[in-house]
Amino acid sequence: MSSNTASWIVLAHLLRPQGRKGELLAELLTDFPDQLAGREGLFLAPPEFQGAPSDARQVTIVSSWLPVGKNRGRVVLQISGIDSISAAESLAGLDLIVAENHRVSLDEDSTYISDLTGCTVYDRDTAVGEVTGVQFPTSSDGVPLEDIPSLLEVRSPDGDEILIPYAKAFLRSVDLAAKKIVLDLPAGLIDINR
Repeated sequence: MSSNTASWIVLAHLLRPQGRKGELLAELLTDFPDQLAGREGLFLAPPEFQGAPSDARQVTIVSSWLPVGKNRGRVVLQISGIDSISAAESLAGLDLIVAENHRVSLDEDSTYISDLTGCTVYDRDTAVGEVTGVQFPTSSDGVPLEDIPSLLEVRSPDGDEILIPYAKAFLRSVDLAAKKIVLDLPAGLIDINR
């Protein structure tokens, strides 16, 4: 990566207009929706953007709120300067992003998904595979289930996808610098979740 590019974190994916004054409905990809409005360093760019900040469109979120009903679990964003349905339509499909070095600080028990991706997962001393993503359990209507641990999507060396609960009860250590997650999994769990 050149010095003119940045590592980006996606906070939301813009879906479509939501209202008559330029509001946009978005898939929420952050645990901090309350910190979007007024935050500095936010940009809009196409999905999987890898360019420099000068190649993205800097934006200000005037307000944001969490809808209820069928759009529960998403977020509605009001972006400065976007005040009509047609202006909002022109942004559909873009990602709301922030440079990795400007993301919100986490408490010591939390980890960003982007930091987990690419880590090698070990069951004690045995390498299981590499984290390719994280799934968050939801109810049938899309509401996140708070009491159920997220699932690490792990690609084994032979190409199988294995879903492994990322639960404190199994976690022995996480070394993000070494890209290593060590778990102590119950016997047979990996075979069940292939």
